[in-house]
Amino acid sequence: MTTTALPPRAGRRCHNAINPFHSTLYFSPDLDREFGALGFTDRSAMRLAARSAALGAVGAGTVAATFYNYNHELLAQHLPAVWETASPAAVLDARLRTVDATLRRLLGEETVASPEMAEAAELALRATEACTRHARPLYSAHADLSVPEEPHLAYWHAATLLREHRGDGHLAALLSAGLDPVEALVSHTATGKGMSPRWVLGSRGWRRADWDGAVERLRGRGLLDAEGALTESGTALRDEVEEHTDRLDRAPYEHLGAAGVERLTELGRGFLLTAAGAGAFPADLIGRG
Repeated sequence: MTTTALPPRAGRRCHNAINPFHSTLYFSPDLDREFGALGFTDRSAMRLAARSAALGAVGAGTVAATFYNYNHELLAQHLPAVWETASPAAVLDARLRTVDATLRRLLGEETVASPEMAEAAELALRATEACTRHARPLYSAHADLSVPEEPHLAYWHAATLLREHRGDGHLAALLSAGLDPVEALVSHTATGKGMSPRWVLGSRGWRRADWDGAVERLRGRGLLDAEGALTESGTALRDEVEEHTDRLDRAPYEHLGAAGVERLTELGRGFLLTAAGAGAFPADLIGRG
């Protein structure tokens, strides 16, 4: 008898194959070209506009709330001023052109046009049918966008929906765990799976003093040791954050079913490995150092 029950953490494994695929956008040289044509000159402004445009012409306060771990001071340098450079609609169009060029360059034309890409798009879009809007602002804003016709763009769109759906739930888990924005970043980096401090500080707008202050607060709670590694309690808290996030994000993967999740994970990993092998991500992006 075949069972459709999901294996433990199957949804998380699928997310881990899909989420970085969305993120290829933010490291792509195609972003500079497309957004430069709109009049952007600052890469932080480009990235912030690209991710927040689905929300409309929002200001720093809205983005600080929905992105969680960005310094409001950095956001206020660019928002809402970016919308004077280009409207959210123009940014969304440029974003999709960037994704198209990026995926064709990283994956190759054969993979972009493959039956496997069409299959992945169909599976990922089916999973999104069970996503929910309430208390999920970034997901809900992206769910209002049209699904692109070409399979590789439809897959990226679905990956974005699944990413933001899980991400919105993750913020609730971080709040429940009592982790402020910088503490969330420091503790994630301490797992060895988060961005390196250099990338965090460079992209999120925090200063070294902010980072060091969060380290001391986490040590005071017994979550980090003297070397900055997670203690047993710290590991348990990060595990609970991920398990809490899993619980809030299980509906799309239950809807897709065990076989569909396994196949989408397999396809997603294949695309991701190809993209990574083609230089999609900086070599020093992940790590404690």
